[in-house]
Parts: sequence; structure tokens; C-alpha cells
Amino acid sequence: MTHELITMGRISVDIYPDDIGVGLADVTRFGKYLGGSPANVAVAAARHGRRTAVITRTGDDPFGEFLHQELRRYGVDDQWVTAVPELQTPVTFCAIRPPEDFPLYFYGRSPSAPDWEIEANELDTDAIAAARIFWSTVTGLSRPRSRQAQVTAHEARPQASLTPGQHTVLDLDYRPMFWDSVEQAREQVARILPHVTVAVGNSEECAVAVGEGTPDDQADRLLEAGVKLAVVKRGSAGVMAATAEERVVSKPLPVETVNGLGAGDSFGGALVHGLLAGWPLEQVLDYANAAGALVATRIACSDAMPTPDEVTALLAERGRPVPQEVRA
Repeated sequence: MTHELITMGRISVDIYPDDIGVGLADVTRFGKYLGGSPANVAVAAARHGRRTAVITRTGDDPFGEFLHQELRRYGVDDQWVTAVPELQTPVTFCAIRPPEDFPLYFYGRSPSAPDWEIEANELDTDAIAAARIFWSTVTGLSRPRSRQAQVTAHEARPQASLTPGQHTVLDLDYRPMFWDSVEQAREQVARILPHVTVAVGNSEECAVAVGEGTPDDQADRLLEAGVKLAVVKRGSAGVMAATAEERVVSKPLPVETVNGLGAGDSFGGALVHGLLAGWPLEQVLDYANAAGALVATRIACSDAMPTPDEVTALLAERGRPVPQEVRA
């Protein structure tokens, strides 16, 4: 089976409070969910009917078993999810204080995390090369072993070898606590960009990758680095995407935010779906924007990923075009 999407990188157990609007010290009840951005993107794309898989590692513990169960429940292929016996499955706590305060606390990532122990020689490079979309993140470049594995994965699908409809995506998922400096992260991103056809990030993440500037400046620099599609999220100003031929903006779809953390991963899974469907770029962005907005209205990330019907209903409600391929 050729996968439509293979993601690679971080996975964890997300522990999110049922109590909204208070700090973690005052939370009394929590829910347990699958988490980690690449895993969430695979779940989100699976919700849109795509054949997805994730390459990652867990601890050899009950939380690792839980993540396998959840991936299978969501329809994500877990054949490349293996255990690192000497490490624990990471756990991430979040406080939910809408509309904008969602601090994250990472546990089980020191001295290392299992997903930073992915080995290059473990990779099924034939499957990676054949996948219609391969998705990795900047966080995976922050440690030597996973960095080399990620480089090996990208080298398995050089840009020149990609067929029409194949894409290699880098999520510019910069988290400063995982790096010694911005300069270190920028150096590693520059190493990967020549293999990348699609780069996705907010303005701050794009600044780490290619320097400060307007979204147009940052998109231009990403295109100059060899990327074919640069997607720059602009917060309350929406999202902009640029290619050598066009530049489009999708305006935001305002919602009442409950938890903004999963919105970017939902956006990513919907972006994958739209790219695979071959929709016009403006429709791809609107669809991804709507998918992200829906998750922001819900507590969880993976468990909150919307279905196509939910996304198209929001688009229709807000007067946005509904892609023809998913009309009822």
C-alpha cells in the first residue's frame, strides 16, 4: 500500500484539563489524549479519509500502548511506531485559559525522548519515497539522532524525483526550549529546505527559518530557498500562501476559542487533504483555515479533528466556497 501521507517526529500523551480558565495548580480533573504535532497531523488527515502513517517511537510502557491504541482507533498506520525500552513515553500538560493563554509543560523529554531516538537505518525509505506526501517538523531536527534520520528520509525523496501530486512538507514547528539558539535551528532548517516543496509556519517560525520581515518577505525567501509553496500563518490576519505563479490570502474565520493548541495540526491535515485533492490554492487555504478554526473551539487536539462535513458546513455558514469534490 502506498500511503497518501507519512509523518515523522514527535508523539506524546496530552493531559488536558477539564477545568477551563484556571492554572494547572487549581485543576482537579484531566483528560488523556494522543498528542504530538506529526501524530496529530496524521490523525487529522485520516479524518478526511486519507491513508496515513506516522514514523515515531514511544517508551515501552502503558502510555506507549495507549498511543498505539489511539493511532489504530483513528485509522493511522502504526507499523513504524516502535519502543525505546530505556526511555519513558513523553507526557505534555497544558493549562487552558482562553482566548490566548495555553502554556505547555513537557515531561519525559530529558535526557532524551523516544521520538528523538529514531534511527536512520530503521527507516523504510522505499515507503517514504513512494508516499504522496511526506511531512516532518523542525523539532525533529533538534537532536543529532533524529536529525540524521530526518535528513535520510528527505534524501530518499529529492525534489527532482517527485512526480506530479507528490509533496514534501516541512512544518516550521520551532519550540525554543528544544534548541540552544535560533541560529542553531536556522542552520538545520537551511540543510533541509532544498528537499522541501511545501513549508508551513507562522511569522515567528518563518523568522527562525529565513529571518524577520513581512509575510511576503518571508514567503519570498522560502521560495528562493527552493520551496514551491510557502504557507505563512498571520494570526488574526489569516493565512497567506505563495508560489512562483500566485499569492493568495485566506481571511480568518472568527470563532470562540477554547483551546488553540490543536488548530495548527488540524490546519495541516486539511492542507494535506486539499493538496492531494488538487483544489485551487485559495480553496485549499479556506478549507484548512476552517478545519483549524473548528479545533480551536474544542478542548482536545487529536480527538477534536473535524470531519469533511463539519469543515464544509462551517465554510458554507461563513459564505466561503465549498470545494466541489466534497459537496454533498
